[in-house]
Amino acid sequence: MLAWFRALMPKEDRFFDLFERHAATLVDGAAALRALLDRTQDVPVAYQAIADHEDKADAITREALLAVRRTFITPFDRGDIQALVGSLDDAIDQMLKTAKAVQLFEVTTFEPPMREMGAVIEEAAAVVAEALPKLRALGENATALNALTERVIQLEGRADDLHNAGLKALFRASRQDPMAFLIGSELYDHLEKVMDRFEDVANQISSIVVEHV
Repeated sequence: MLAWFRALMPKEDRFFDLFERHAATLVDGAAALRALLDRTQDVPVAYQAIADHEDKADAITREALLAVRRTFITPFDRGDIQALVGSLDDAIDQMLKTAKAVQLFEVTTFEPPMREMGAVIEEAAAVVAEALPKLRALGENATALNALTERVIQLEGRADDLHNAGLKALFRASRQDPMAFLIGSELYDHLEKVMDRFEDVANQISSIVVEHV
């Protein structure tokens, strides 16, 4: 009876699989967001792609939170697992909010700093996707994980610089068109928040490393 019961319990490896699957939605979502900003895809097509990836991420989040409740032994603290999954989900949620704003305001052209922020976001997603599999062997990968999370922090700083420079240029160019400034600043704000959420992911990974190495 006990063996049967244990067989029903999610295995520890399942959490790592879920983290990595979630990271894949971030990579795909970031690629779609960049395609939207670079205009290599029409806005409705890119928006739908991001929405589809966000739906997948939500399903993975639900699966992970259910597994936390049903698993007796987890690879690390339950609160850390929930916080990490939540931060991953927040990142792709913010990508979708950005795409929604683009659709709402019917924006069809994007300033160079916005497009560069899209490239920074795509790189951050790739770094997170590289980092998460290394959680399977924390002791062996602590140095690499610290380097990868530091890279995400650096990218967030780069996004901040682009946000500030872009906003200043937008203000100067929109003196006679306050609405253009309001819309542009809203998009810059959304893009900056995407990178803020990636920074949250990096901080959660760093916290896990500190606690378990």
